[in-house]
Amino acid sequence: MADNKMSREEAGRKGGQATSKNHDKDFYQEIGQKGGEATSDNHDKEFYQEIGQKGGETTSDNHDKEFYQEIGKKGGEATSDNHDKEFYQEIGKKGGEATSDNHDKEFYQEIGRKGGNSRNDNDE
Repeated sequence: MADNKMSREEAGRKGGQATSKNHDKDFYQEIGQKGGEATSDNHDKEFYQEIGQKGGETTSDNHDKEFYQEIGKKGGEATSDNHDKEFYQEIGKKGGEATSDNHDKEFYQEIGRKGGNSRNDNDE
Protein backbone atom coordinates (compact mmCIF):
# COMPACT_ATOMS: atom_id res chain seq x y z
CA MET A 1 0.00 0.00 0.00
CA ALA A 2 1.39 3.39 -1.00
CA ASP A 3 2.01 6.03 1.63
CA ASN A 4 -0.24 8.92 0.56
CA LYS A 5 0.83 11.18 3.39
CA MET A 6 1.81 14.68 2.38
CA SER A 7 5.02 16.17 3.75
CA ARG A 8 4.75 19.01 6.20
CA GLU A 9 6.36 21.29 3.62
CA GLU A 10 3.81 20.32 0.94
CA ALA A 11 0.90 20.74 3.35
CA GLY A 12 2.16 24.19 4.33
CA ARG A 13 2.56 25.23 0.70
CA LYS A 14 -0.95 24.07 -0.19
CA GLY A 15 -2.39 25.77 2.88
CA GLY A 16 -0.63 29.01 2.03
CA GLN A 17 -1.92 28.91 -1.54
CA ALA A 18 -5.49 28.30 -0.36
CA THR A 19 -5.25 31.14 2.15
CA SER A 20 -3.93 33.55 -0.47
CA LYS A 21 -6.84 32.69 -2.78
CA ASN A 22 -9.40 33.31 -0.04
CA HIS A 23 -8.09 36.53 1.51
CA ASP A 24 -7.28 40.06 0.36
CA LYS A 25 -4.71 42.72 1.24
CA ASP A 26 -6.78 43.96 4.21
CA PHE A 27 -6.70 40.50 5.79
CA TYR A 28 -2.91 40.38 5.63
CA GLN A 29 -2.58 43.94 6.93
CA GLU A 30 -4.81 43.09 9.89
CA ILE A 31 -2.94 39.92 10.87
CA GLY A 32 0.36 41.73 10.37
CA GLN A 33 -0.76 44.51 12.70
CA LYS A 34 -1.91 41.99 15.31
CA GLY A 35 1.41 40.16 15.07
CA GLY A 36 3.33 43.41 15.41
CA GLU A 37 1.32 44.40 18.48
CA ALA A 38 1.87 40.97 20.07
CA THR A 39 5.61 41.19 19.39
CA SER A 40 5.70 44.69 20.86
CA ASP A 41 3.87 43.50 23.98
CA ASN A 42 6.32 40.64 24.48
CA HIS A 43 9.66 42.31 23.78
CA ASP A 44 11.63 45.27 25.11
CA LYS A 45 13.81 47.97 23.60
CA GLU A 46 16.92 45.78 23.77
CA PHE A 47 15.21 43.13 21.61
CA TYR A 48 14.58 45.66 18.86
CA GLN A 49 18.09 47.07 19.17
CA GLU A 50 19.58 43.59 18.81
CA ILE A 51 17.53 42.60 15.76
CA GLY A 52 18.18 46.00 14.20
CA GLN A 53 21.92 45.58 14.71
CA LYS A 54 21.85 42.07 13.24
CA GLY A 55 19.87 43.30 10.25
CA GLY A 56 22.23 46.19 9.74
CA GLU A 57 25.27 43.92 9.87
CA THR A 58 23.70 41.50 7.38
CA THR A 59 22.81 44.35 5.04
CA SER A 60 26.33 45.73 5.33
CA ASP A 61 27.82 42.32 4.54
CA ASN A 62 25.64 41.94 1.45
CA HIS A 63 25.82 45.42 -0.09
CA ASP A 64 28.47 47.81 -1.33
CA LYS A 65 29.01 51.58 -1.25
CA GLU A 66 26.86 52.12 -4.36
CA PHE A 67 23.87 50.45 -2.65
CA TYR A 68 24.04 52.91 0.23
CA GLN A 69 24.50 55.84 -2.14
CA GLU A 70 21.41 54.78 -4.09
CA ILE A 71 19.15 54.30 -1.06
CA GLY A 72 20.44 57.55 0.43
CA LYS A 73 19.61 59.38 -2.78
CA LYS A 74 16.13 57.83 -2.92
CA GLY A 75 15.51 58.69 0.73
CA GLY A 76 16.69 62.26 0.24
CA GLU A 77 14.46 62.70 -2.79
CA ALA A 78 11.44 61.27 -0.97
CA THR A 79 12.08 63.54 2.01
CA SER A 80 12.49 66.54 -0.28
CA ASP A 81 9.23 65.72 -2.06
CA ASN A 82 7.35 65.49 1.24
CA HIS A 83 8.72 68.47 3.17
CA ASP A 84 8.98 72.21 2.74
CA LYS A 85 11.56 74.88 3.59
CA GLU A 86 10.28 75.21 7.18
CA PHE A 87 10.91 71.51 7.82
CA TYR A 88 14.57 71.88 6.86
CA GLN A 89 14.91 75.07 8.90
CA GLU A 90 13.48 73.28 11.95
CA ILE A 91 15.73 70.22 11.69
CA GLY A 92 18.72 72.45 11.00
CA LYS A 93 17.96 74.45 14.12
CA LYS A 94 17.60 71.28 16.22
CA GLY A 95 20.86 69.90 14.83
CA GLY A 96 22.68 73.13 15.55
CA GLU A 97 21.35 73.23 19.11
CA ALA A 98 22.32 69.60 19.72
CA THR A 99 25.82 70.22 18.33
CA SER A 100 26.18 73.33 20.47
CA ASP A 101 25.08 71.43 23.57
CA ASN A 102 27.59 68.64 22.93
CA HIS A 103 30.72 70.59 21.95
CA ASP A 104 32.91 73.26 23.45
CA LYS A 105 34.79 76.28 22.10
CA GLU A 106 37.83 74.18 21.17
CA PHE A 107 35.69 71.99 18.91
CA TYR A 108 34.58 75.00 16.90
CA GLN A 109 38.10 76.39 16.76
CA GLU A 110 39.38 73.05 15.42
CA ILE A 111 36.72 72.70 12.71
CA GLY A 112 37.25 76.34 11.75
CA ARG A 113 40.98 75.75 11.42
CA LYS A 114 40.40 72.63 9.29
CA GLY A 115 37.94 74.48 7.08
CA GLY A 116 40.36 77.35 6.62
CA ASN A 117 43.20 74.99 5.74
CA SER A 118 40.99 73.14 3.28
CA ARG A 119 39.97 76.36 1.53
CA ASN A 120 43.59 77.49 1.44
CA ASP A 121 44.64 74.15 -0.11
CA ASN A 122 41.91 74.41 -2.75
CA ASP A 123 42.80 77.99 -3.68
CA GLU A 124 46.36 77.06 -4.61
